[in-house]
Amino acid sequence: MRTHARRAQQDTATDAPGADVGEGARRPIQARKAKWAGAVASGLARSGVTPNQISVASVLFALAAGASLVLGAHTNTAYANILFPVAAALFIQLRLLCNLFDGMVAVEGGRGTKSGEVFNDFPDRIADPLILIGAGYAITSVPYGSELGWAAALLAVLTAYIRVLGGSMGLAQSFIGPMAKQHRMALMTLACLAQALEGLAGVPARALPVALALIVVGCVVTVCRRAVRIVREAEA
Repeated sequence: MRTHARRAQQDTATDAPGADVGEGARRPIQARKAKWAGAVASGLARSGVTPNQISVASVLFALAAGASLVLGAHTNTAYANILFPVAAALFIQLRLLCNLFDGMVAVEGGRGTKSGEVFNDFPDRIADPLILIGAGYAITSVPYGSELGWAAALLAVLTAYIRVLGGSMGLAQSFIGPMAKQHRMALMTLACLAQALEGLAGVPARALPVALALIVVGCVVTVCRRAVRIVREAEA
């Protein structure tokens, strides 16, 4: 099976014939079972869009999300601190949809490529920091906002490193949380919407620093849990 199909085995429940990755190597996502997801993936495959192009698009959406947060915090125009965070939340969700559909197109559409392994994982390692660092620089209510963003980004990448490390050792990749990718992005989406509500109410913006602090703590716990599981499984 071509290498880009691993995204589908991790981010979707669709099995390609001859798949050699077990159930434990797939990220559990309920949306992959939805009829609308299958219909969109089929439409993308018929349109000629490649899984690699969808993966690259996820990075562009992440860049747009991070930029929207920064612009919203530092643009002195009416409703900028409301509209930009809402736009950031939308871009984060579009990034996640790209993460879902690139693998589904690779397997269901039979459009996997030999370079797919690179596009399977590398864009995510760029997308997470773009969103989290952007959120850090969008924080104006506390003096350590950028530090929170960088810490969250570093730890997000580390959670993925630990997961892939287990896979490189021949173990099932662990997607346990409490702050796996889908958890981080769900929290950031809620924080962006809360930031917009804070702007509408005219109260100090606290949603982003709280969200980043939770991500930092949650990622530390996630890294430890995944590392412990890898050691136990390796020794067993």
